[in-house]
Amino acid sequence: MTAPLSIWVVSDGRAGMENQALGLAEAVQRLTPATITVKRIRWRTAFDKLPSALKVGWMLDPSSDPVEPGPGETWPNLWIATGRATLPLSVRANARSGGRTFVAQTQDPRWRMDAYDLIVAPAHDRVEGPNVLSITGSPHRVTRVRLVEGAAAFEAALSPLHRPRVAALIGGRSMAFDLPEDHAADLADRIAAAVTAAGGSLMLTFSRRTPEAAKQVMTARLASLPGLIWDGTGPNPYFAFLHFADHVLVTEDSANMAAEAASTGAPVHILPMTPLKPAGKFARLHDDLRERDATRPFEGTLTSWTYEPLNETDRAARAVLERLGRS
Repeated sequence: MTAPLSIWVVSDGRAGMENQALGLAEAVQRLTPATITVKRIRWRTAFDKLPSALKVGWMLDPSSDPVEPGPGETWPNLWIATGRATLPLSVRANARSGGRTFVAQTQDPRWRMDAYDLIVAPAHDRVEGPNVLSITGSPHRVTRVRLVEGAAAFEAALSPLHRPRVAALIGGRSMAFDLPEDHAADLADRIAAAVTAAGGSLMLTFSRRTPEAAKQVMTARLASLPGLIWDGTGPNPYFAFLHFADHVLVTEDSANMAAEAASTGAPVHILPMTPLKPAGKFARLHDDLRERDATRPFEGTLTSWTYEPLNETDRAARAVLERLGRS
């Protein structure tokens, strides 16, 4: 019998980064026996902004997990990494392992494109090459089983809520979008009107990028609705919100949240943000999701529809195993 795959998941530890690599690793594990080890790294402050080509291992912060085998250990069969911080380590992993390790990088590396065995890149980034697999959105951890598991801790709070239950996933300021206070107030009023008209309830969560003023005004205007507004303390109800949601509202700034919501099969309504520059790749992503009929622009009502849930993470996992000769 073939031995289980050993997989290292490497990132800078930020949830949005780690969940991409971990989601792909877990999808591989669902298809074949595998062990997963999470590695979180960061560079010493003095070296963090250096170009990837100039970074070497001794520049890693001492708090980083070891990214080479210790005594009695071996390199993994599969290295899955995400984010700029991991690039110098990923490009060397295959060589330093003596060819033992297959290196998969998610997102667009924008550097040494031929140094990875497989690049799993968002289709909206338009990355091309013989080692590139383009997918809609990014790999993630949302599955039916994980949503059920995540919902268990919130069953008592969320299952009695009036339907339709509406999950609102609010992002924030980025290079392309902003959420100023006046725009946040308008969104909150539109959400409140839609939920009230439907006789439903609200499950609201903010991202780390949501401006404090936007959080405060949306919380104040939506607190009277039945439901739950997560204030960032205690267990994260994100998976539970997606599990219980009959509708999902997602701000247009987050490719990750949009793709994750579209994997549930629930109607996904896209909330507009204040643009800071032409939408570019975000427009391409939302065009893709609309063509699949997974998402529609939020127009103030909770219209229902059905579509085939997005399953791109599993597709990427199958591609990894095919290239590893494990398909």
